[in-house]
Amino acid sequence: MPDLLLELFSEEIPARMQRKAAEDLKSLVTNALVEAGLPYEGAKAFSTPRRLALHVAGVPVGSKATREERKGPRVGAPEKALEGFLRGAGLSSIDQASVHNDPKKGDFYVAVIEKPGRTALDIIGDFMPGLLRNFPWPKSMRWGTKPTRWVRPLHSIVATFGPETEEPDVVRFEFDGIQSSQTTRGHRFLADKSFDVRRFDDYATGLEKHKVVLEADRRKEIILNDAKDRALALGLDLVEDPGLLEEVAGLVEWPVVLTGSFDEAFLEIPDECIQLTIKVNQKCFVMRDPGTGRLANKFVLVSNIVAEDGGKLIVAGNEKVIRARLSDARFFWETDLKSRLSDNLPKLGEVKFHEKLGSVGDRVTRLMTLSSQLAPIVGAEESRAKRGAELAKADLVSQMVFEFPELQGLMGRYYAEAQGEDASVAAAIEEHYKPQGPSDTVPTDPVAIAVALAEKLDLLAGFWAIDEKPTGSKDPYALRRAALGVIRIVLENGIRVRLGEAIRSAADLHSVSISDPEGMTEDLLAFLGDRLKVHLKDEGARHDLIDAVFALEGRDDLLMVVKRVEALGKFISSDDGTNLLAGYKRAVNILRAEEKKDGSPVAGKPHADHLQEKAEIDLAAAIGTARADAAEAVGREDFEGAMEALSRLRAPVDRFFEDILVNAEDKVLRTNRLQLLAEIRDATHVVADFSKVAG
Repeated sequence: MPDLLLELFSEEIPARMQRKAAEDLKSLVTNALVEAGLPYEGAKAFSTPRRLALHVAGVPVGSKATREERKGPRVGAPEKALEGFLRGAGLSSIDQASVHNDPKKGDFYVAVIEKPGRTALDIIGDFMPGLLRNFPWPKSMRWGTKPTRWVRPLHSIVATFGPETEEPDVVRFEFDGIQSSQTTRGHRFLADKSFDVRRFDDYATGLEKHKVVLEADRRKEIILNDAKDRALALGLDLVEDPGLLEEVAGLVEWPVVLTGSFDEAFLEIPDECIQLTIKVNQKCFVMRDPGTGRLANKFVLVSNIVAEDGGKLIVAGNEKVIRARLSDARFFWETDLKSRLSDNLPKLGEVKFHEKLGSVGDRVTRLMTLSSQLAPIVGAEESRAKRGAELAKADLVSQMVFEFPELQGLMGRYYAEAQGEDASVAAAIEEHYKPQGPSDTVPTDPVAIAVALAEKLDLLAGFWAIDEKPTGSKDPYALRRAALGVIRIVLENGIRVRLGEAIRSAADLHSVSISDPEGMTEDLLAFLGDRLKVHLKDEGARHDLIDAVFALEGRDDLLMVVKRVEALGKFISSDDGTNLLAGYKRAVNILRAEEKKDGSPVAGKPHADHLQEKAEIDLAAAIGTARADAAEAVGREDFEGAMEALSRLRAPVDRFFEDILVNAEDKVLRTNRLQLLAEIRDATHVVADFSKVAG
């Protein structure tokens, strides 16, 4: 079957847009093909700095003719209904529709829509201009007097279609004054010549001959392997950076890896500052000395040309720029060190955090109080937690962080260490932002834990207080991330903290007037509960077990919630648990049927005098013992012990349903037995709501 080859050749496309644009092209074209009745076998998209390309394999030569009968409104329907029917069916008059009779529904209109088959060449040529006109670039531009927009000036379009065994046809269409053809160009500097292509195989081969590596992932592989080899030759390790690698692969069509160096004196600057300076300003990689673990004064750059001098001038130019940038970084570092972090605190009062929540200085004051309150709960020394909170934001007004906001927290730690602050205080300054995502580490030092929890609880309570909660996919203040951070810090450090109390304390520190503080606290706890459910599901916990535990009160102790879920999961997977769950559901179904019939819940305790048979006498005794033992175990927070106590109900429950007729003719006896079933339900609810458990 024929293949389709498309190429959109332009000026340099921003690296950050290339991969998504290629996938957008693939999605738009393949969807249009399928919609037009041209199913395909496979498709792959490609991108380089100057081109988007798409290869679609196995496209039919044309679409089949179709005939569709479309049912319309009844005869005599309102005018608007008829107009809508005509419009949808593509008819100009109701006379073009036929009338069918339905014995039950009467007469109604039917339109017969016949579409002739069309060649793939015509179909593709028709939809391509509109597809390109509405291409979803994040940013686009006009140039010259041309009316349409593209990310950068578009120069040519390749569009060929045909089978492997024949000379393909050019798919004829025009976009923005550019006629489609089979001609493309090579590398801007190394092989800036036009050449014709027929299909994908000779297209990819032709680009390679003209110094263009078409596949972005292959360019990344070339860069990474050559960079590692260069580092190895110098006895160093490459500091890998996936994000930078993706960006650099989008800047070159023919990657050439070179190495440069900078003055060793710059190594006095923290490694992260050096790496970020070189990355941001020159898109270069750094190397590490495996002996010391510190950065070496070498870097890796990627050129887009093969220079006649072996790249000496290119390296020298990069070294010159990097030297200037590192000089700036050293100036920032040395200037920041001349003053103490605490000297920056007054400046934080001038930095607005949020219009309704005050300045960053106001926030620091709240964090100090909240961290002090959390310190004894997490095992931190109160004075250190308070100091960590006091200095946590002080680096925000430093020159280094002003230049590189990505270094906030980290630079605060460096400055604190240089100025002799306690190690746990310095760690808290860096780690109080953590975790910043599901793969980020959580703080483990008690002081850092106290400040990190305070930071996130203050954020959540503040925005809940002003009713700026996440809605749908919108979460401008990253409150979901903050909630997940609270959850991970608590669970991964095994912390017992009543989040309801902590939220109330955080809310009280805000100057915002809250009309319903308890309602706000409950709503925020519910939000944290939803985040916990998501987290536990991601960890592999069953959603029904989570719901069974969450149906109980006291959900603000996350550690205990998780332990209950774990214990319930082990219990339900055992034979005793499976059988008790079956007995529970049987009891509940009987109760539900009776309660629906009577219109009121089964109430009251079973009377001992009305227990006649051994199976019900034994069950009543077993329930009393199991419930007491389970409650005692829950009180000790021994949830496995509570499940073990409930497991003793399995045999008496099984025997009860084998030997006892619940719906006895004697009303007193029936009521007593229903009350006994209600006791089964109540006993299991000591540890979880078994009605939420599937099975």
